[in-house]
Amino acid sequence: AQSSSAAKGESVADTAKTVSCYADIIAMRHPKEGAPLVAAMNATVPVINAGDGGHNHPTQTLADLLTIYREKGGFENLTVGLCGDSKFGRTVHSLIDAMSRYAGVKFVLISPEELKVPSYVKQGMKDKGIPYVQTTDLESVMPELDILYMTRVQRERFFNEEDYLRLKDSYILTPEKLTNAKQDLAILHPLPRVNEIAVAIDADPRACYFKQVLNGKYMRMALILKLLEV
Repeated sequence: AQSSSAAKGESVADTAKTVSCYADIIAMRHPKEGAPLVAAMNATVPVINAGDGGHNHPTQTLADLLTIYREKGGFENLTVGLCGDSKFGRTVHSLIDAMSRYAGVKFVLISPEELKVPSYVKQGMKDKGIPYVQTTDLESVMPELDILYMTRVQRERFFNEEDYLRLKDSYILTPEKLTNAKQDLAILHPLPRVNEIAVAIDADPRACYFKQVLNGKYMRMALILKLLEV
């Protein structure tokens, strides 16, 4: 944004209208929630939401879904653990929304008290009758998880540096913490990783986060082709 007319005060609506004159697709990542929606309402070409603030990240979720499908063969009857920043983690919010469409899915929300899932996300699960539990203890719930979705505590979301430093290492996944995990557990992470997953985990066959990156490429290629109607 700093190198565009937005730095001069141009509105999201005007940016969308202008860029529509140059491009066939707009992929927008924006720090403010709802900006891609405003762009989509004003653009004359398709708009891809590539992440809006702490709200949603639909294209990452497509990568997550392809990874889950390839590792588990489907989406039903899975217990999904979401660990780390559930308050500002837009990938967490989008994955909950997507996985809530399938039968037998249960969510285990693992986070510090200060980083719990927003009330509107929990209300959405309640409205759909999706079971979920909240806990601060990762190891106690590890044996029941089919999917473990790790996330980093995002420095850029904090107004107070002290709060970030206090919470940033709340959960660090190590080989020892996987002792009681299922042998077919799938460990996901939207990346970038800071230190919430030990490098030693990379050699574990249950580590799927770099597979996610490759799957993300395939899913975004498919999305672009779909929007271009090729």
